[in-house]
Amino acid sequence: MKYKAPGKCPVCGEKLSITKLGCPKCSTTIEGDFQPCEFCRLPEEDLEFTKVFIKCRGNIKDVEKELGISYPTVRGKLDSVIRGLGYEVSAKETLKENNDKVNTRNVILDQLSKGEITPKEATEKLKNL
Repeated sequence: MKYKAPGKCPVCGEKLSITKLGCPKCSTTIEGDFQPCEFCRLPEEDLEFTKVFIKCRGNIKDVEKELGISYPTVRGKLDSVIRGLGYEVSAKETLKENNDKVNTRNVILDQLSKGEITPKEATEKLKNL
């Protein structure tokens, strides 16, 4: 059974390096200080999101449909991937994302109060924010 290599040290949180590589066919081993790819360091959830995002060619509407989540949730997951790759997400984008979540939440609650959706549907939509 093969396991995904951890990307961060469980003790201090620093990025781990790979020190030994081996060929499963001929048993050749190479030792050194190798860096895994940036995507290999992403948590499994971020990696799965990235795969869907690429499959959908970056179309956020398609990602929403594929994963059954809201636009603000897609943006939040994308921001998580961006941070995981070592980049900064601008404060302006974070503020916009938070405003989008509040607006979406208010729309859901308004639909609920008008009887356009059931409490169960509202709960599910709110969970996906």
